[in-house]
Amino acid sequence: MRPERFVVDVPEAELADLERRLAATRFAADPGNQDERYGISTARLRELVQYWRSGYDWRAQEKLLNELPMFRVEIDGVPIHYVHVRGKGPSPTPLVLSHGFPWTFWDFHRMIGPLTDPASYGGDPADAFDVVIPSLPGFAFSSPLPRTGINFLTAADLWVRLMQDVLGYDRFAAHGGDWGAQVTAQLGHKYADRVIGIHLTSLISFPAGWNSDRPWDLLLKAADAASPENRAAVVAWEKRRVGHLVPQIVHPQTLAHGLNDSPAGLLAWLTQRRLAWMDPAQLLDEVFPPDFLITTTMLYWVTQTYPSAARFYYEAATNPWQPAHDRTPVIQAPAGLSIFIDDNPPGAGFDWLPAIYAQVVHRAEHKIGGHFGAMERPVDVVNDIRDTFRPLR
Repeated sequence: MRPERFVVDVPEAELADLERRLAATRFAADPGNQDERYGISTARLRELVQYWRSGYDWRAQEKLLNELPMFRVEIDGVPIHYVHVRGKGPSPTPLVLSHGFPWTFWDFHRMIGPLTDPASYGGDPADAFDVVIPSLPGFAFSSPLPRTGINFLTAADLWVRLMQDVLGYDRFAAHGGDWGAQVTAQLGHKYADRVIGIHLTSLISFPAGWNSDRPWDLLLKAADAASPENRAAVVAWEKRRVGHLVPQIVHPQTLAHGLNDSPAGLLAWLTQRRLAWMDPAQLLDEVFPPDFLITTTMLYWVTQTYPSAARFYYEAATNPWQPAHDRTPVIQAPAGLSIFIDDNPPGAGFDWLPAIYAQVVHRAEHKIGGHFGAMERPVDVVNDIRDTFRPLR
């Protein structure tokens, strides 16, 4: 398992093919969708595609990506791409950051500097981390997958091998959001002796939640538990979040045929998730500038990994979580939580967490921010990570 340095260098022929496809985009008719009640509007998509063709500079974005020290290694036959940035401080703590969907490793780029070199950002050098950011198996450059059945549980096992066997960290800290929170929760459950603690930005992320014959109803439980006067607000909140679940759980390959063939379609599908899951109190272009939205799409497009990323849902639903122990709380590792109010059902309470979910050592609630904490509120997430792990170092 000898890692090799990795550099992004997309062949010109692929970029020429991409331009041909974008130029031939057949935009859908879109009456009555000014408020985007039917999904991302043709007007918005047309504007993004036009910018992709005439204003966006992939080579400039590629240069930014390549400023990060990136590597690839094969673990148990699975190719794993990762970023590894050493911390600047007296004793940096190793920290693995796990992303989700439609995230990529690039979602964490705003946090890397403050985490690895806190002194340069007005922080304490004692809070420095060695940051490791792997791409989930089947996402971006962690591809192609050699077999089926790979999901967030597999990723947790692979992360332990990466951190210990490849990078030589006996124990490490872990953080994640979305699928990355599932991976991180599993690390805190199965590998509590290997992690010094975990930190999460997504609370609806416990691994056992996928042990259901109707996993697309994960969020409906929150609506059913709501009071009658609050149920409508919970259902409206839920509708913003579930549009991808059924197709990516039940028939991901059918959708993959279209999105692996149409860059505009892929951009629409991935961007819809950003629009729906971010805190609407924030401005889209400040949180997710067009360059970021298109670079995210490019990382799925040039690697042709939307199909395997979509299957992550199928594999989670068809390979049930099995507990590694029967102790309570289920997550035995110390846990820190960044609770972004908009990312949780209206009226949700969190007092049950310590008894059932995890040994909570730090908890912070934030009124601004949604599902994409690393991009929406990176300063808040960095501060919460520091506060979580400072006494655990």
